[in-house]
Amino acid sequence: MPTSFPLDVLALTKALVAMDTRNPSLVPDAPGESECAAFLAGVLDEWGCATVLEAVAPGRHNVIARIGPPGKDPLILNGHLDVVGVDGMTHSPFIPHEHEGSVYGRGTTDMKGGIAAMCVAAASAALENRLHREVIITAVCDEEFASIGTRHLLANGLRANGAIITEPTRLAVVPAHKGFVWIEVALTGRAAHGSRYDVGIDANRQAAHLLVALDRFERDVLATRTHPLLGRSSLHAPMISGGTGWSTYADSCTVRIERRTLPGETDLQVIHEVRALIEELQGQDVHFTATASIECAQPPLAMASDAPLVSAMVRACQSQQLEGRISGLSCWTDAALFAEAGIPAICFGPGDIARAHSATEWVEIEQLRAAERALSQLISTDTIFTDTHSTKA
Repeated sequence: MPTSFPLDVLALTKALVAMDTRNPSLVPDAPGESECAAFLAGVLDEWGCATVLEAVAPGRHNVIARIGPPGKDPLILNGHLDVVGVDGMTHSPFIPHEHEGSVYGRGTTDMKGGIAAMCVAAASAALENRLHREVIITAVCDEEFASIGTRHLLANGLRANGAIITEPTRLAVVPAHKGFVWIEVALTGRAAHGSRYDVGIDANRQAAHLLVALDRFERDVLATRTHPLLGRSSLHAPMISGGTGWSTYADSCTVRIERRTLPGETDLQVIHEVRALIEELQGQDVHFTATASIECAQPPLAMASDAPLVSAMVRACQSQQLEGRISGLSCWTDAALFAEAGIPAICFGPGDIARAHSATEWVEIEQLRAAERALSQLISTDTIFTDTHSTKA
């Protein structure tokens, strides 16, 4: 399989990181993923994949590459090409450099290293005639904002027997992660001169009562909702805005709440609970006026820790002298969208999510190579989806 680009996970990681793929929905005037997607599509085409570059939105593209026997026991390998902003970074974001066994740059851990590992794993298995199933590589746009890339794939009918999302898990096998619900609460007061306490209603102080109620709800209720891999449910108020001037009662205040959800919790349940708190406050104060609405919601991921795909991934790790540890992720990933579409999905990849979006981002080179080996072993296995072994967390 002659190619002008080396079949090497570190080389591909560096090449992908060197391309600015900041998400334009998060960073004004950012370039998006299209240049990087075109490059990756070209590399995968050289490596023997049947590759399509698919437009999702202006300047936003997905890469879809198939390799192996068409339609036979298909498995999706998925990752996102977009990255977040780079303000405040301690090193050059798009000039990848090696230091003490790691490679640094924006996207090294979240998650171009994972994309490189899955692409090299599939191409290597095919080159060595070990690939007895169809592997569908999907490198998508916009996971960091609205996941229009993966949503587009699924809406257009992409299906398989399973999916592995190569998000950074520190090489743990992840069958579960949290979801989230973004809620906006609009509180209404009454504007008045700052001296007219008899007329004015301070929406900002009403918001303070809401925050106290939310704090109590987290302490008394959410702290009791736990998951063996994910810890407890939680909420926080990342943004509060209200008022127009020093000497004016605030006639409105907006509180934005992020609620991190566990498997079994739904967005309808979450909004009902917030509205119940509002009703309780209205019962205590006739002047308390607020409405709550969902701005965005993404579901949690929940797969049994002894599911066939989980067990197969664990054994693939162990065959490469990795621990094969089963763990959970506190963050959200596109794995939940695959699961929602009826495709069993897990996360497994190099790097640490704690470094994602941070001022200093890096991934260990040995983790890149280990992820490649484990993924290559997995996709070369005939019994991923018919496995009867049990591997429990």
